[in-house]
Amino acid sequence: MAQEKSMAIPEFLSKAELVKQGAEARVYRAEFLGKPTIVKERFPKGYRHPVLDEKLTHRRTVQEVRSILRCRRAGISAPVVYFVDYTSHCIFLEEIAGSSTVRDHIASTRRSDCSKELGWLAERVGQILAKMHDEDVVHGDLTTSNMLLRHQEDRESELFLIDFGLSYISALPEDKGVDLYVLEKAFLSTHPNTEALFERLLKSYAAASMKSSVVIKKLDEVRLRGRKRSMVG
Repeated sequence: MAQEKSMAIPEFLSKAELVKQGAEARVYRAEFLGKPTIVKERFPKGYRHPVLDEKLTHRRTVQEVRSILRCRRAGISAPVVYFVDYTSHCIFLEEIAGSSTVRDHIASTRRSDCSKELGWLAERVGQILAKMHDEDVVHGDLTTSNMLLRHQEDRESELFLIDFGLSYISALPEDKGVDLYVLEKAFLSTHPNTEALFERLLKSYAAASMKSSVVIKKLDEVRLRGRKRSMVG
């Protein structure tokens, strides 16, 4: 049965809408079991030995699914995993309908000068990342493009984390500190002059996480190393 499904997936994807192709995967939009679905397909890398490529791709797919499921069990909003095929390395995920990226939301909100709205958002992001790290999930690619806001009438907007393709499970404070450092670099380069907003995010993270003190300490160490490298360069 699993083999039949795997054989049918190339045909299924040929009829799907290709949304994006990156270095590691293709992303499609389709309908699966009557539901709007995002399909992420990891394709073979010709520059790697086939056996090594298969092992690495399989491990990365497993890690991504594991991270999503761990987040959802902890009450963190992330896409539902509908189906996984480990032969074709495809993950079928819930499409978060009616959502926009946090990147777009920050840009439009800054243009309309609604600082109160951005303050709420920064605090919410900090709280969610604290919960994720307390579950020992390291995202690996934290950017405001990998966070979605779904606006709901008469209710607080829901914040989703997406694209766990580089994620892994780790209890090491340094890994979590690097995760925050990646977000900080992406945040400040995408949204210039928002240092105060990011500090508000970090304060929210520190207040919400049970393990924040050692993680923030590691973040400061990574920042220092980054400044030293930039000075040498």
